[in-house]
Amino acid sequence: MALMMLGGAAYAEPCRQALALGLDVSGSVDAREYQLQLGGLAQALDDKAVRGALTALPQTPVRLMVYEWSGPDNQATVIPWTTITGTAALDAVIVTLRKTERRVTSPGTALGVAMATGATHLRSQSECWRRTLDISGDGKANLGPRPRDVKPLIGADGITINALVIGADDPNIGDIRQAEIGELSSYFRAEVIMGPDAFVETAIGFEDYARAMTAKLLRELDGLVLSSR
Repeated sequence: MALMMLGGAAYAEPCRQALALGLDVSGSVDAREYQLQLGGLAQALDDKAVRGALTALPQTPVRLMVYEWSGPDNQATVIPWTTITGTAALDAVIVTLRKTERRVTSPGTALGVAMATGATHLRSQSECWRRTLDISGDGKANLGPRPRDVKPLIGADGITINALVIGADDPNIGDIRQAEIGELSSYFRAEVIMGPDAFVETAIGFEDYARAMTAKLLRELDGLVLSSR
């Protein structure tokens, strides 16, 4: 209830950025990896520098929402649109992420549907100066429309899509792991990301998710804060 109130209370205010984060909870993500992903996002949002970027310029705040995706019919909102007007709003988001438990999902990887879902969420934030969709994923699409076919449908909306690619956790596979991350990063770069300055961040397994998410959020938020100032 608190998040719903926070999410709807300040929509009359200017908004410098709407940021939607889509988290991969498909069958390739086990229970441990799920917690590392949700906990990693909470840790990234709690990072001192990220906190500073999110809460800077409260007169033109950031709006944040988080959703999970897997198969074509398995998209669910974890954090509804929440206006980050200060530390209390951000703390509420972090607490919710840390308390979230995994729901039952289908094993498929409907990446194209996940992109379309994020774009739909962002269309409701048309008054924000910038609208950014973040897609986290550890595999290629295997169900639903192909990401390359979804991109033209989103392009006209002026939405930027960035990606966080998650590689294999097993350090014993050495060079193979690096090759797999490189291949998956190339796939996301060609098929998923779009818009001005769009980029792909990589995590060496879910253990590295918090670090990678922190770096990605800082890259997305800091430029707009500096230009606004």
